[in-house]
Amino acid sequence: MDPADLDQIRHAFSCQTAVSDQQGRRLDDVLEVLRGITEQVAQLSLHQPLPHIPVGPTPPAPDPPSEPPVSTSCREPRVQHPELYRGGLGRCREFLMKCDIVFRMQPTSFASDPCKIAFIMSSLGGSALEWATSIWDSQVALCNNFAAFTSEMRRVFDHPTCGRDATQRLLQVRQGSRSVAEMAVQFRTLAAESGWNDTALQGAFRQALGEELKDQLATREESNSLNSLISLAIAIDNRLRIRARERGGNSGRHSHSDSPNFRQHSSATGSRAASGVSEEEPMQLGRVSVNAEERQRRLRSRSCFYCGKPGHQIASCPIRPKEQARQDKSEASSALIDSGADANFIDITFARRAGIPTETLPSPISALALDGRSLGLVTHSTVPIQLVLSGNYRETIQLLLIHSKQSSIVLGQTWLRLHNPHIDWQAGRILAWSAHCLASCLRSALPPPGSKDLSTNQPEPDLSNVPEQYHDLSHVFSKSRALSLPPHRPYDCCIDLLAGAKLPSGRLYSLSGPEKLAMEDYIHESLASGIIRPSSSPVGAGFFFVGKKDGSLRPCIDYRGLNQVTIRNKYPLPLINTAFEPLSQAVTFTKLDLRNAYHLVRIREGDEWKTAFNTPLGHYEYLVVPFGLTNAPAVFQGMVNDVLRDLLGKSVFVYIDEILIFSKSPQEHVLHVREVLQRLLENQLFVKAEKCSFHVSSVPFLGFIIEEGSIRADPAKIKAVTEWPQPTSRKHLQQFLGFANFYRRFIRNYSVIAAPLTKLTSTAFSFCWNSEAQQAFDRLKVRFSSAPILCHPDPTRQFTIEVDTSDTGVGAILSQRAALDNKLHPCAFFSRRLSSAERNYDVGDRELLAIKLALEEWRHWLEGAGNPFIVLTDHQNLIYLKSAKRLNARQARWSLFFARFNFSVSFRPGSRNIKADALSRVFSLPSSPADPEPILPASCVVAAVSWKIEEIVRSAQTSQPDPRSNPNSSLFVPNSVRSQVLEWVHASCLACHPGVARTITLVRRSFWWPTLKEDTRAFVLACAVCARSKASHQPPSGLLLPLPVPGRPWSHIGVDFVTGLPLSEGNTVILTIVDRFSKAVHFIPLPKLPSALETAELLVLHVVRLHGIPSDIVSDRGPQFSSQVWKAFCVALGASASLSSGFHPQSNGQAERANQDLGAALRLSTPSPVRPGGRGSSPFRKVSPPQMQAHVETYAHRTPSR
Repeated sequence: MDPADLDQIRHAFSCQTAVSDQQGRRLDDVLEVLRGITEQVAQLSLHQPLPHIPVGPTPPAPDPPSEPPVSTSCREPRVQHPELYRGGLGRCREFLMKCDIVFRMQPTSFASDPCKIAFIMSSLGGSALEWATSIWDSQVALCNNFAAFTSEMRRVFDHPTCGRDATQRLLQVRQGSRSVAEMAVQFRTLAAESGWNDTALQGAFRQALGEELKDQLATREESNSLNSLISLAIAIDNRLRIRARERGGNSGRHSHSDSPNFRQHSSATGSRAASGVSEEEPMQLGRVSVNAEERQRRLRSRSCFYCGKPGHQIASCPIRPKEQARQDKSEASSALIDSGADANFIDITFARRAGIPTETLPSPISALALDGRSLGLVTHSTVPIQLVLSGNYRETIQLLLIHSKQSSIVLGQTWLRLHNPHIDWQAGRILAWSAHCLASCLRSALPPPGSKDLSTNQPEPDLSNVPEQYHDLSHVFSKSRALSLPPHRPYDCCIDLLAGAKLPSGRLYSLSGPEKLAMEDYIHESLASGIIRPSSSPVGAGFFFVGKKDGSLRPCIDYRGLNQVTIRNKYPLPLINTAFEPLSQAVTFTKLDLRNAYHLVRIREGDEWKTAFNTPLGHYEYLVVPFGLTNAPAVFQGMVNDVLRDLLGKSVFVYIDEILIFSKSPQEHVLHVREVLQRLLENQLFVKAEKCSFHVSSVPFLGFIIEEGSIRADPAKIKAVTEWPQPTSRKHLQQFLGFANFYRRFIRNYSVIAAPLTKLTSTAFSFCWNSEAQQAFDRLKVRFSSAPILCHPDPTRQFTIEVDTSDTGVGAILSQRAALDNKLHPCAFFSRRLSSAERNYDVGDRELLAIKLALEEWRHWLEGAGNPFIVLTDHQNLIYLKSAKRLNARQARWSLFFARFNFSVSFRPGSRNIKADALSRVFSLPSSPADPEPILPASCVVAAVSWKIEEIVRSAQTSQPDPRSNPNSSLFVPNSVRSQVLEWVHASCLACHPGVARTITLVRRSFWWPTLKEDTRAFVLACAVCARSKASHQPPSGLLLPLPVPGRPWSHIGVDFVTGLPLSEGNTVILTIVDRFSKAVHFIPLPKLPSALETAELLVLHVVRLHGIPSDIVSDRGPQFSSQVWKAFCVALGASASLSSGFHPQSNGQAERANQDLGAALRLSTPSPVRPGGRGSSPFRKVSPPQMQAHVETYAHRTPSR
């Protein structure tokens, strides 16, 4: 066939298909119209009023129609169906919302869950359709439950990061050039997703406003809700805009530089932005957009497109706001630094793909390649965009558009001359930047220009204490930069106040002459460096001075009131107890101390007024974090942790402003220190060189002396403790204990020694310094001066724990063997007093408790240790801890905790377990409470009360003397008068017939005889008065229910064991299986109690094989019959497992009766005891009704026990 004919046929088919599709759509429209008409007719017929029916015979009612009922509602509105969802992240919620709208507006069409799910699946495409296809066949139940289907769909496509993303975007919202009304729309949208409360949203909204609006709002009353705050801000913003237009007219400008920027950005996007053609120029302040004639004039005269004045371009316009970089979109790319390029360039294709707006150059620029060939004319450049490099480098830059396939961005001579980077070509990194770059791009803390006290002519920092290999990083030791105002960063300290909290008001402290001079110097220097500014805040904290060790004065701000109403930052500070774990293999150390630590962090913009303080010179507020704020340590710790995040625990430990760098070798240490210094410099954190220690083998850190393989208390700190004066008040004692408690890790039995001092800190007792407290105080000071050196716990080496317990306490020692002498060296001590409940534990549980408490104390070292550790105890039974088959409830609970550790328990005799035993015996039993003092004075007591019954008992003792076993405080009662004593105690008017327990207690107060308890019980139970007058409070016992009657032999059986028999041919146990229908029984000799699996096999062999499968098996609650194996066996047989009630053997009465007959028969048929290991056979053979015989080869002369 001719190809032309084929093309014609294909064309005809396609035309026919198109016509068919068009006709099908028309038919669908017609059916839709008919369906609507039908519903309207049905509605009219249902709502038609009934006609008048004349009186007469009622005709028979016609049969109801068989069609489904017609809905009486109005016609459902037509709703536009959602677009095809292809699985895009972030659009799942939007898609499901549109589907939900369709379902609500058309409830009749989507009345069931399958209909809704089918509609959603039909609207899916791409990866979403692939997911729906996969669950359509595999999860049928999910496709029939609408709630479960949408929940699963959200779990797959609607990732839970939207709340965090909304929070981040909410914090980045700024008003900029928009009106407050426009910004409020975006803010409300993000606020709904963030989940913040109203107070937090008000703070975020204030932060997003322009500076002038913030000033205006500060003069108004506090808003009680976000809605009222937004309404107030919109009203102020509208008024400011009207006033700006009234003052400026067509040529004026806004008089305040901090006012909102009313210039509107160009909206050209897409192809217009890519081509650089902009139909509308940006508006100037107070002006309308330029017309076409003005635009051409500016092009011809090469005037600025922003202000219209000649002599400069829009990029360098002096009145144009500096920050205009677009931050709504970012694109990652690499940049080529080309010293041969005269300008900075960007690839046109890359700019179009990134959606970067462009603008036309006033005059085209001719571009030439390196070889001289022409690259064409450059006619467009980007608008000012923000360039972000690694670290904290940011700058606003304009790039020329060229075709560059090799490099998306080229930074040429213009960029290099401005930033002047010093490059280490061998290491491939930039070492230093120009002053402009440090101040503008890196935002380094340079002294403010024109400052006399802090000028740029400051001398170079003293590097005499710094190794030479770090001198190229001298800027990190600069004092002048550390004293200057740092930039705003994500780590700015926020001061969020508690809802409804009252603003604190401070006092103005009186200052002496020297303090006034120091205050004037401090205020002058702080204002010059920019860390404070004059304030009009409604709050003001007190300002005063405290003396330093060198005699100088330190300024202090009383922020106690502010701290009480501030929401605390919960960022954790590192634990000192676990801080030194990574140091076990370190040999070289460096300690860095950050200069002006808190002053290197800014207060969050808008929160500065909360830091205001009062001085005789005026009212000021901080722009940086002052010392004394409650959140200052947490904020600074979080910032430094993030700067050194990947080095923490490996070569760096940070505690607020102190940094410890440790390494396994000196060569490696240099690299670690350089890396830390570079990161500090990049993030504008500066080091105080005079307080640093570089490349040392022993360094004081946080009150400890850290050396290779060990740590010990700092002697300087210990000296301060040993020379501590005697505390004269509870507060002074708390100060001493707080300081000394820091070193309790080095002192064995610290808690015991300090117990008298700790007791005095309680407000329940008056503070009275006694000899016991003085002795404890002196012992602590002696112990500090002779504290042992503990070794570093090394997780790679095996640990040894020595534990012991006494009647009053537990003690433990954590040790490791040193590599040098292979001897155990202590790592830590532990001791604790037992509570009153724990003292009631038996010996085994107390010893086990000591192990549990030691593992809890040192869990961070022992859990996950590389080698199994050893626990040494003097309680031999604990060595079977992990192999014990039966545990009590307490031991079972503890065994779950022990399962987390890899250890073994070894026995050590008590004579060798001296150290742990001493730790456990340092506690004494609590003293018994003294007898209460009598209320009546002695003068009111005439004589002791004497009862006549006592005389009767003493006279009866002549016939029956007092035995030696009689307690000294009780009177022995002979047999002849016991009934009289019981009658006197039980029936007297003072007792009034008490019960058995109460009567026994009353008798024991004065009398005693060997059978007192039994006689008293029998007397009270036989008391006729009690029987007539007292009602029983015991619940009635339940009725016994008989077991069901079997319908055939061996359908219902009972099973039991006979144990405790002497050994005979290796057997000591008999398994009894009885048929409850025929009373036939099997006796099966066994060597020992079988397991559940073995019992099941015996049942199959002796019952199922011979008599068939039973339907019910009755047994006791032994471990064989309560196990999962036995339950699974009964389920497999189809039999029910009936367990007898606890302590009610009559529930399995036939098996118990068969055991009794067996025991009696064995005793009667065996005239002499069977020797262990005997091989004799019994002449007895048990014959059951159906003549079933059971061989018994084990005999006993005593009744077998169960």
